[in-house]
Amino acid sequence: MRASWRGPGTPFTVWHEESNGEGRGLPDALKAIVGDWLLPEYADRPHVFANFVSSLDGRVSFSVPGASDGATVSRGNVYDRWLMGLLRARADAIVIGDNTLRNEPDHVWTAEAIFPDDAAAFAELRTFEHRTPLPLVVFVSKEGHLPAGAAVFKQTAQPVLVATTSSGLGPAREALGHLPHLSFAALGEDSVDPNRLTGLLHQERGVRALLCEGGPRLFGSMLQAGAIDELFLTKSPIFMGNPEGGPARPGLVEGVAFDPASPPGARLAGVRRAGDYLFLRLSLRQGSGRSLGANSGDKHGAGLRLRAVGEPDHHAPHHGVGLGPGRHVSGLPGRSADLGHGIEQRDADGAEVLGG
Repeated sequence: MRASWRGPGTPFTVWHEESNGEGRGLPDALKAIVGDWLLPEYADRPHVFANFVSSLDGRVSFSVPGASDGATVSRGNVYDRWLMGLLRARADAIVIGDNTLRNEPDHVWTAEAIFPDDAAAFAELRTFEHRTPLPLVVFVSKEGHLPAGAAVFKQTAQPVLVATTSSGLGPAREALGHLPHLSFAALGEDSVDPNRLTGLLHQERGVRALLCEGGPRLFGSMLQAGAIDELFLTKSPIFMGNPEGGPARPGLVEGVAFDPASPPGARLAGVRRAGDYLFLRLSLRQGSGRSLGANSGDKHGAGLRLRAVGEPDHHAPHHGVGLGPGRHVSGLPGRSADLGHGIEQRDADGAEVLGG
């Protein structure tokens, strides 16, 4: 790759990173900023990863007009914005719920929109990984009612798919059917089936990597369906609370409730730090999907299984692979962070991390 990366400022501090050794890794210039992240490909479905920012008390939106977006929760943190750009740059498609669109009608779902300073590098990364110049944007809407004036519908170069129900198909087409870059699919009677959606995206659109950006009801339905492989979760160092009498400030998962005896669990696959922010990578499902490089007789990966909390994880390595706990990625000259006084980098034991 020829484009130079500016990055968010100083590199992330990588405390932990593990991998199963499968998938495409990041170019060296990106590893110097954030460490590595292997992105698997499967022959029968896309790899699905979600991205959220939450407060310390686990809430993802203030539910206040003009302040309902994730940027308000993250306080506009430059590391969070840059990482969001990277995730978008590696996605063939981005799936979003209709309420998220209503809360952010001026938003455009591209890497360069969220972090313009690395627009050229993000574009080159998409080319390097054989992706289209812009990701397909997928809006999930039960009733098919979407704000026709939203900015994303004016971006004619970016394809959009509206995934709705049988009853929502008519209203969606009536409001938006005149736009040539939009297409529509009914994927359920009472709700949109997440597995039908991912199957359609893989089989008909060639989607290998699918990013879910919420909101919490869409994420909850996909989690319940076992359709999420990884969760990238930024922990913002703020408390939000939840006012009596509403409007309620939602948590990460809404609209579904899991059995206390066997809630779906996750494995901590990566931990990064920048200032007072933590950036977690969580592995949510094991053995789901047939690897493109697997032997035909290899049954590893056949069938979907979500590991419940407390269940032994026989796929987890005994230690992190890659940079490992307490290792700092090599330095990258660039802008200072927007945290006021730069980034104090320390390892898990509190010792200062040198370099960079």
